[in-house]
Amino acid sequence: MNHYSGSMELTPVTERFILHWGEMGARWGVNRTVAQIHALLYLAERPLAADEIAETLAVARSNVSNSLKELLSWRLVKVSHLMGDRRDHFETSKDVWELFKLIVEGRKQREVEPTLTVLGECLASPDLARESEGVRQRIEETREFIRVLTVWADEMLRQDPETLMKVLKMGARIRNLVRGE
Repeated sequence: MNHYSGSMELTPVTERFILHWGEMGARWGVNRTVAQIHALLYLAERPLAADEIAETLAVARSNVSNSLKELLSWRLVKVSHLMGDRRDHFETSKDVWELFKLIVEGRKQREVEPTLTVLGECLASPDLARESEGVRQRIEETREFIRVLTVWADEMLRQDPETLMKVLKMGARIRNLVRGE
């Protein structure tokens, strides 16, 4: 039987990372516990059972369960099983680029696409004719800006991590060139 019980030992560094990730998650509109669980799984050397997560983070088991459901729906966490242990264990990718892509894709699906739909509906509405030219123009410019940004983001996300890192570094060099640094 190869299963663990109890909590995972957090070092001062892992605890600080997890707490900060929770704070950042809250600033990004993600529940603090959801973000902390994701951070814990990201740093963990092995998949963790829900009760281990609850004990390690000193969080109610029901909160862990709901948070894991949210992480599963974002595809940021997957279920795994260990020989001799009937419990579900949870893990996340250790590849920061893969996680970044999943987060961007999830936010695009939940936030950007509905916004583009509403802006398109506003522009197609017969009521648009009653709006001022300025309102029509701003809605159209907003939709076009989001559309172009989305096309660019999609293209960047199709790149392999090495190419994407080169593009990001090149962007930083261009910024420095423009600023005269």
